[in-house]
Amino acid sequence: MKVKGMFNVVLLGIVSFLNDVSSEMIFPILPLFLVDLGASSVAIGLIGGARDSITSLIKVVSGFFSDKTGRRKIYVFSGYFTSAISKFLLAFSRIWQHALAFVSLERTGKGIRDAPRDAIIAESMPDHRGKGFGIHRALDTTGAVLGSLACLLLFWIWGLSFKTIILAAGLISFVSLFPLHFVRETRKKPRKIGFSLALEKIPKRVRIAIFIVAIFALANFSYMFFILKAIEMFNGFVNARQSAIFAIAFYVLYNVFYAAFSIPFGKLADSIGKTKVLAIGYCLFAFTALAFALFNSWKIYMFLFICYGLVYALVEGNQRAFIADLSPEKIRATCLGAFHTTIGLVALPASLIAGLLWKISSVYTFLFGSIVAGIAAILISNFKD
Repeated sequence: MKVKGMFNVVLLGIVSFLNDVSSEMIFPILPLFLVDLGASSVAIGLIGGARDSITSLIKVVSGFFSDKTGRRKIYVFSGYFTSAISKFLLAFSRIWQHALAFVSLERTGKGIRDAPRDAIIAESMPDHRGKGFGIHRALDTTGAVLGSLACLLLFWIWGLSFKTIILAAGLISFVSLFPLHFVRETRKKPRKIGFSLALEKIPKRVRIAIFIVAIFALANFSYMFFILKAIEMFNGFVNARQSAIFAIAFYVLYNVFYAAFSIPFGKLADSIGKTKVLAIGYCLFAFTALAFALFNSWKIYMFLFICYGLVYALVEGNQRAFIADLSPEKIRATCLGAFHTTIGLVALPASLIAGLLWKISSVYTFLFGSIVAGIAAILISNFKD
């Protein structure tokens, strides 16, 4: 079981690795692509939030049907396939509203796959979930490093257009589907359970935990504002193209540290407790956002993008493992789906608020994130796991 479990985790990590190479070729240039399409800061906030919100109810529905049917793999494949199609369509956007639709479609695919995939990981390594999710996130984020680096090289060295880069990313996304064939289904017996009843069975402690991570999600607005903030700073020293290149390079740095520390922080969470590690992550985000608000130096921003990567290494995989640990086995995918859906729904107001505050001053956007993340850190520190 241990060998089979690790086999599943590694294969799903390879799928995520390739898919993130694809996605992260797009993400660093997405805010620039949107600006070229005429998007305002509010529109960028809308699109950033919509990436995880408009179709996020699919996450809990997908998790429920995975539990009900006892099947995981078909939902994982369908989700990755939907995302691959949408990336090709994104390249042909003519106005920002087109991008909104295609980005939302890509996130629909994420909504279909996330809860069943996380359930496979949780069920494959029941005694080492922090490590399992850490391995998955490390492979996922290593792909992100290579993808963002590829984006930097394609944009900087070869001078390719945004459309060409996005089309190349779509092709790689289709390649990511092949390792899924070898994933072994962690099949469960089909259950006769209604959707509302499944939600009602989510324990109170899980609901409280989801509420706390949702508070942090309200602070954790779209990454696109961090890139735009870096561009805003660099615009005072260099031309627009050079500003974009430096901002993408900082984003690569963020991914490097995210990837490098995902497994160590997963193991740390297994050792000292997930609430402690999450509290550290929330506090670090509060510090990082505050520093973005107060300082305007490329050296400081370089350090802050490193901190931003460490935040995600501390938080991303361990939040999932935290919810998985608290969830009953029979409705684990439903609980994970509820977690993903809640985070997704909160992402929309989080990024809209960030966009509205940006219209006044980018400083207020980051002050907002810092304050709310501080509140989340206090709440998670007092959670008894």
